[in-house]
Amino acid sequence: MSDAAQSTAAEVRAAAEAVKTALDRHLAAVERRSGEDDPAVYEAFNQLAAAAEVYDELLYDRYDEVTPFEIPGAEDALPPYAGPEEPNALSVLIRRDYAVAEPQRLLAQAQRIEAAEGEDGAPASGTVHGALGLLFGEFEPDEIASRHKEFGLEEGDSTLWVTAADEPAEPGEWLEAPFEQVDPQQVVCRFDVSAVFDDEIDDVDEDDEDTDGLEDELDSDLDEDEDLEPLDADRR
Repeated sequence: MSDAAQSTAAEVRAAAEAVKTALDRHLAAVERRSGEDDPAVYEAFNQLAAAAEVYDELLYDRYDEVTPFEIPGAEDALPPYAGPEEPNALSVLIRRDYAVAEPQRLLAQAQRIEAAEGEDGAPASGTVHGALGLLFGEFEPDEIASRHKEFGLEEGDSTLWVTAADEPAEPGEWLEAPFEQVDPQQVVCRFDVSAVFDDEIDDVDEDDEDTDGLEDELDSDLDEDEDLEPLDADRR
Protein backbone atom coordinates (compact mmCIF):
# COMPACT_ATOMS: atom_id res chain seq x y z
CA MET A 1 0.00 0.00 0.00
CA SER A 2 1.35 3.46 -0.92
CA ASP A 3 2.06 6.11 1.72
CA ALA A 4 -0.81 8.22 0.35
CA ALA A 5 -3.32 5.47 1.04
CA GLN A 6 -1.83 4.45 4.37
CA SER A 7 -4.01 4.57 7.47
CA THR A 8 -3.63 7.63 9.65
CA ALA A 9 -2.75 7.59 13.33
CA ALA A 10 -6.20 9.01 14.08
CA GLU A 11 -7.87 6.10 12.26
CA VAL A 12 -5.85 3.60 14.27
CA ARG A 13 -6.75 5.40 17.51
CA ALA A 14 -10.45 5.43 16.57
CA ALA A 15 -10.33 1.70 15.78
CA ALA A 16 -8.72 1.05 19.17
CA GLU A 17 -11.52 2.98 20.89
CA ALA A 18 -14.07 0.93 18.94
CA VAL A 19 -12.48 -2.27 20.26
CA LYS A 20 -12.69 -0.94 23.83
CA THR A 21 -16.37 -0.09 23.37
CA ALA A 22 -17.12 -3.48 21.83
CA LEU A 23 -15.23 -5.20 24.65
CA ASP A 24 -17.32 -3.40 27.28
CA ARG A 25 -20.50 -4.23 25.38
CA HIS A 26 -19.51 -7.90 25.17
CA LEU A 27 -18.77 -8.10 28.90
CA ALA A 28 -22.09 -6.44 29.74
CA ALA A 29 -23.95 -8.92 27.50
CA VAL A 30 -22.17 -11.85 29.17
CA GLU A 31 -23.04 -10.53 32.63
CA ARG A 32 -26.71 -10.20 31.67
CA ARG A 33 -27.06 -13.36 29.58
CA SER A 34 -30.17 -15.45 30.09
CA GLY A 35 -28.64 -18.79 29.07
CA GLU A 36 -25.74 -20.51 27.30
CA ASP A 37 -27.00 -19.47 23.84
CA ASP A 38 -28.14 -15.91 24.51
CA PRO A 39 -28.50 -14.07 21.14
CA ALA A 40 -27.28 -10.82 22.74
CA VAL A 41 -23.98 -12.46 23.68
CA TYR A 42 -23.62 -13.90 20.18
CA GLU A 43 -24.23 -10.48 18.61
CA ALA A 44 -21.80 -8.76 20.99
CA PHE A 45 -19.20 -11.42 20.19
CA ASN A 46 -19.51 -10.77 16.46
CA GLN A 47 -19.25 -7.00 17.00
CA LEU A 48 -16.12 -7.46 19.08
CA ALA A 49 -14.61 -9.77 16.45
CA ALA A 50 -15.34 -7.27 13.67
CA ALA A 51 -13.91 -4.32 15.63
CA ALA A 52 -10.77 -6.28 16.53
CA GLU A 53 -10.24 -7.28 12.89
CA VAL A 54 -10.49 -3.66 11.71
CA TYR A 55 -8.08 -2.51 14.42
CA ASP A 56 -5.60 -5.27 13.61
CA GLU A 57 -5.61 -4.37 9.91
CA LEU A 58 -5.15 -0.62 10.54
CA LEU A 59 -2.47 -1.24 13.14
CA TYR A 60 -0.50 -3.38 10.71
CA ASP A 61 -1.02 -0.93 7.85
CA ARG A 62 0.15 2.08 9.86
CA TYR A 63 2.76 0.64 12.22
CA ASP A 64 3.56 -2.83 10.83
CA GLU A 65 2.40 -4.34 14.13
CA VAL A 66 -0.21 -6.96 15.03
CA THR A 67 -2.30 -7.73 18.09
CA PRO A 68 -1.26 -10.64 20.35
CA PHE A 69 -4.67 -12.30 20.26
CA GLU A 70 -6.94 -13.86 17.68
CA ILE A 71 -10.74 -13.97 17.82
CA PRO A 72 -12.26 -16.84 15.80
CA GLY A 73 -14.53 -15.79 12.98
CA ALA A 74 -18.28 -16.04 13.23
CA GLU A 75 -18.29 -18.75 10.58
CA ASP A 76 -16.48 -21.04 13.04
CA ALA A 77 -19.35 -20.89 15.55
CA LEU A 78 -22.92 -22.10 15.53
CA PRO A 79 -25.65 -19.50 14.96
CA PRO A 80 -27.69 -18.46 18.01
CA TYR A 81 -30.14 -21.06 19.22
CA ALA A 82 -33.63 -20.41 17.84
CA GLY A 83 -35.35 -23.65 18.81
CA PRO A 84 -38.08 -24.20 21.39
CA GLU A 85 -37.39 -22.99 24.93
CA GLU A 86 -38.88 -26.20 26.32
CA PRO A 87 -38.28 -28.87 23.64
CA ASN A 88 -40.49 -31.93 23.72
CA ALA A 89 -38.14 -34.00 21.57
CA LEU A 90 -34.50 -34.19 20.62
CA SER A 91 -32.30 -35.86 18.04
CA VAL A 92 -28.70 -36.98 18.56
CA LEU A 93 -26.63 -36.92 15.37
CA ILE A 94 -23.29 -38.70 15.54
CA ARG A 95 -20.55 -39.10 12.99
CA ARG A 96 -17.40 -41.11 13.67
CA ASP A 97 -14.73 -41.66 11.02
CA TYR A 98 -12.40 -44.66 11.02
CA ALA A 99 -9.55 -45.87 8.86
CA VAL A 100 -9.25 -49.62 8.24
CA ALA A 101 -5.70 -49.78 9.56
CA GLU A 102 -5.39 -53.59 9.89
CA PRO A 103 -7.70 -55.41 7.44
CA GLN A 104 -6.51 -58.85 8.56
CA ARG A 105 -7.44 -58.13 12.17
CA LEU A 106 -10.86 -56.91 11.00
CA LEU A 107 -11.42 -60.05 8.91
CA ALA A 108 -10.35 -62.30 11.80
CA GLN A 109 -12.85 -60.66 14.14
CA ALA A 110 -15.61 -61.03 11.55
CA GLN A 111 -14.79 -64.71 11.12
CA ARG A 112 -15.16 -65.26 14.87
CA ILE A 113 -18.57 -63.58 14.80
CA GLU A 114 -19.65 -65.71 11.86
CA ALA A 115 -18.39 -68.91 13.48
CA ALA A 116 -20.24 -68.12 16.72
CA GLU A 117 -23.49 -67.54 14.84
CA GLY A 118 -23.04 -70.77 12.87
CA GLU A 119 -24.63 -69.41 9.68
CA ASP A 120 -24.60 -71.48 6.49
CA GLY A 121 -23.85 -70.20 3.00
CA ALA A 122 -21.08 -68.03 1.59
CA PRO A 123 -19.14 -66.30 4.38
CA ALA A 124 -19.58 -62.54 4.55
CA SER A 125 -16.31 -62.25 6.45
CA GLY A 126 -14.24 -62.83 3.31
CA THR A 127 -14.34 -59.18 2.26
CA VAL A 128 -13.66 -55.96 4.15
CA HIS A 129 -17.09 -54.50 3.48
CA GLY A 130 -18.71 -57.78 4.50
CA ALA A 131 -16.65 -57.88 7.68
CA LEU A 132 -17.69 -54.32 8.51
CA GLY A 133 -21.33 -55.28 8.08
CA LEU A 134 -20.89 -58.17 10.52
CA LEU A 135 -19.00 -55.99 13.00
CA PHE A 136 -21.56 -53.21 13.14
CA GLY A 137 -24.40 -55.71 13.13
CA GLU A 138 -22.98 -57.47 16.19
CA PHE A 139 -21.73 -54.57 18.34
CA GLU A 140 -23.16 -51.22 19.39
CA PRO A 141 -21.37 -48.20 17.87
CA ASP A 142 -20.20 -47.06 21.34
CA GLU A 143 -18.58 -50.45 21.97
CA ILE A 144 -16.84 -50.33 18.61
CA ALA A 145 -15.58 -46.84 19.46
CA SER A 146 -14.10 -48.07 22.74
CA ARG A 147 -12.62 -51.25 21.20
CA HIS A 148 -11.72 -49.96 17.72
CA LYS A 149 -8.09 -51.15 17.90
CA GLU A 150 -9.25 -54.72 18.53
CA PHE A 151 -11.16 -54.56 15.26
CA GLY A 152 -8.26 -53.20 13.22
CA LEU A 153 -9.70 -49.69 13.02
CA GLU A 154 -8.05 -46.32 13.61
CA GLU A 155 -10.08 -43.37 14.88
CA GLY A 156 -10.50 -40.24 12.78
CA ASP A 157 -12.59 -37.14 13.44
CA SER A 158 -15.91 -37.42 15.25
CA THR A 159 -18.75 -35.09 16.15
CA LEU A 160 -21.96 -35.26 18.15
CA TRP A 161 -24.83 -32.79 17.71
CA VAL A 162 -27.89 -32.57 19.93
CA THR A 163 -30.85 -30.87 18.23
CA ALA A 164 -34.16 -29.88 19.78
CA ALA A 165 -37.69 -30.05 18.35
CA ASP A 166 -41.24 -29.26 19.39
CA GLU A 167 -42.52 -32.74 18.57
CA PRO A 168 -40.94 -36.14 17.87
CA ALA A 169 -40.66 -37.13 14.22
CA GLU A 170 -43.18 -39.53 12.78
CA PRO A 171 -41.98 -43.16 12.48
CA GLY A 172 -40.01 -43.59 9.28
CA GLU A 173 -40.23 -39.87 8.46
CA TRP A 174 -36.53 -39.20 7.98
CA LEU A 175 -35.04 -42.66 7.42
CA GLU A 176 -34.33 -42.11 3.70
CA ALA A 177 -32.25 -38.97 4.36
CA PRO A 178 -31.45 -38.80 8.08
CA PHE A 179 -28.89 -35.98 7.93
CA GLU A 180 -30.26 -33.73 5.20
CA GLN A 181 -32.49 -31.34 7.11
CA VAL A 182 -30.41 -30.38 10.13
CA ASP A 183 -31.15 -26.79 11.16
CA PRO A 184 -28.04 -25.31 12.87
CA GLN A 185 -30.31 -23.00 14.86
CA GLN A 186 -31.92 -26.04 16.49
CA VAL A 187 -28.58 -27.35 17.79
CA VAL A 188 -28.52 -27.29 21.58
CA CYS A 189 -24.87 -28.34 21.88
CA ARG A 190 -22.14 -30.10 19.93
CA PHE A 191 -18.93 -31.95 20.77
CA ASP A 192 -16.07 -32.34 18.29
CA VAL A 193 -13.02 -34.59 18.42
CA SER A 194 -10.24 -34.14 15.86
CA ALA A 195 -6.51 -34.65 15.49
CA VAL A 196 -6.40 -30.98 14.47
CA PHE A 197 -6.80 -30.05 18.12
CA ASP A 198 -3.93 -32.37 19.08
CA ASP A 199 -1.72 -30.70 16.46
CA GLU A 200 -2.44 -27.30 18.00
CA ILE A 201 -1.39 -28.59 21.43
CA ASP A 202 1.76 -30.15 19.91
CA ASP A 203 2.65 -26.77 18.36
CA VAL A 204 2.44 -25.15 21.79
CA ASP A 205 4.56 -27.94 23.30
CA GLU A 206 7.18 -27.51 20.57
CA ASP A 207 7.37 -23.80 21.34
CA ASP A 208 7.94 -24.67 25.01
CA GLU A 209 10.67 -27.14 24.03
CA ASP A 210 12.40 -24.45 21.96
CA THR A 211 12.30 -22.16 24.97
CA ASP A 212 13.67 -24.92 27.19
CA GLY A 213 16.51 -25.43 24.74
CA LEU A 214 17.36 -21.75 24.89
CA GLU A 215 17.32 -21.87 28.69
CA ASP A 216 19.65 -24.90 28.65
CA GLU A 217 22.03 -23.03 26.35
CA LEU A 218 22.03 -20.02 28.66
CA ASP A 219 22.65 -22.27 31.67
CA SER A 220 25.58 -23.87 29.82
CA ASP A 221 27.07 -20.44 29.11
CA LEU A 222 26.71 -19.52 32.77
CA ASP A 223 28.46 -22.73 33.81
CA GLU A 224 31.38 -21.85 31.55
CA ASP A 225 31.55 -18.40 33.10
CA GLU A 226 31.94 -19.97 36.55
CA ASP A 227 35.54 -20.88 35.59
CA LEU A 228 36.44 -17.18 35.40
CA GLU A 229 38.21 -15.62 38.35
CA PRO A 230 36.00 -13.33 40.46
CA LEU A 231 36.49 -9.61 40.04
CA ASP A 232 38.09 -7.63 42.86
CA ALA A 233 35.19 -6.01 44.69
CA ASP A 234 37.35 -2.99 45.57
CA ARG A 235 38.43 -2.37 42.00
CA ARG A 236 36.92 0.76 40.43
